[in-house]
Amino acid sequence: MEHTAIIGIGMTTIEAQKPRDTFADMAWEAVTRALADAGIGFDDIDNVITTSNDFWDGRTISCMAVSDASGARHKNVSCVEGDGTFGAFYGLCRILSGAYGTTLVTAHSKGSESVSSLITNAAFDPLTDRALGLDALTAAAIQANMYMHRTGTTPEEAALVSVKNHGNARHNSYAQLPMEITVQDVLTSEMVADPLHKLDCSPVSDGCCAIILASEARARTIGRKPVWVKGVAFCSDAYYLGDRNLAEAPALIEAARKAYAQAGIANPTAEIQVAEVYDAFGFQELMWIEAMGLCGTERAGKLLADGRFGIRDRLAVNPSGGLLSGHPVIAAGLIRMAEVVRQLRGEAGAYQVDGARMGVAHGINGICGQSHCVWVLGSEQ
Repeated sequence: MEHTAIIGIGMTTIEAQKPRDTFADMAWEAVTRALADAGIGFDDIDNVITTSNDFWDGRTISCMAVSDASGARHKNVSCVEGDGTFGAFYGLCRILSGAYGTTLVTAHSKGSESVSSLITNAAFDPLTDRALGLDALTAAAIQANMYMHRTGTTPEEAALVSVKNHGNARHNSYAQLPMEITVQDVLTSEMVADPLHKLDCSPVSDGCCAIILASEARARTIGRKPVWVKGVAFCSDAYYLGDRNLAEAPALIEAARKAYAQAGIANPTAEIQVAEVYDAFGFQELMWIEAMGLCGTERAGKLLADGRFGIRDRLAVNPSGGLLSGHPVIAAGLIRMAEVVRQLRGEAGAYQVDGARMGVAHGINGICGQSHCVWVLGSEQ
C-alpha cells in the first residue's frame, strides 16, 4: 500500500443526550479539534467525507446537516451511509487515487433522538423477517446463544468484557459510562434478550468524531505526529441471517487477513499491542478478537478469565472502554480509529498501553456484523 497517514483526530465527549447540540454543533466541535490537533486549517483540506445515516438522523440526505460545519464549502464532498470506518476507507481511496492530498472524514449520530428497535427492525427483509419484530438486540441474542454454544463460552466470561471495559472507561474523559462493576453486577442486571443482560449491552449515545487523512507528501509537511496506515480491508457476508452461521465471522476473518497481509503482519498476537474492536455487546468482543486472530488458537473468554487483554497486558483490547462505555452509532468505528491513533502517539494518558507501536481498529455494518472493516495502524512508516 502507498504510504498514507492519519494526521489529526477530534471527537466530542460521548453522552446519553446532547440536547443543546445539533448535528452541526457536534461536527463543528469534532472537526475543529481535528484541525487543531493536526495544526492546520480548512484551507489545507482538499475534500470532505461525511458519514451518517438517514434513518438514525430522521431526515433524507442526512449528510447535508453537517456539510457546512465540516468545512465542505467550495470543496468536493461526499457522504457514506454506515459506520465511520467505511467512510474513512472511502476517504483513503480518494487519496490513493492521486486526486487529493488530504481528506477530512466525519461521522456523527444522536441515538437519543432515535428509536433503535424501529430503525434496526427496518434492516430486515420486509416480506419475510421484519414482521417477526427482530431488531439488532434480539438478533444479537440469537447470535450470542449460537456463539456460546459453539465455543463453550460462559455467561461469566462474557460478563468479564463489560467489567473490563467499563473499568477502562474510568480513565477516559470522553467515555459515557465509566463504572467499577463485577461479574455478579452484570449477571444480575435486567435481562433484555436472553442471554443478554442490560450490562452486556452498549448504551444509547450521542457523539461525533473526525479524522484527517493525508498522503505521505502532505503528511511530511503538515501535521504533528502522523500515524501510518499499514493495511485496511473490508468484507461482507450474506444479508439474510439464515444464510449465515452466526456463531462464526468469516467476513471478519477475511478482512483481517487482507489487512494483516498489507501490513506485513504474520503473527498478530505478537506484533499488535492494542486493539479497539466493535463491542456493541460483550460477547461480540470475544467473537471478533477470535476472528481477527488476536488470541491464537485459544478461546478469548478463557484468556480474559485468565487476566489477559487488560491495559497493562501485552495485547490490550478496548483500553478506551469501547462501545460498552459509549456507543454513538455511525461514529463508533471512527472513534475506534481515533483511539488507536491516540495510543500510537503515546497520548492516551491513564489508559496508555505501554510500548504501543502497532494497533488495529475495527468497525461493522449490518445486523450481527454482516460487514467488517479492519484498519492496521502503525507509529512508524
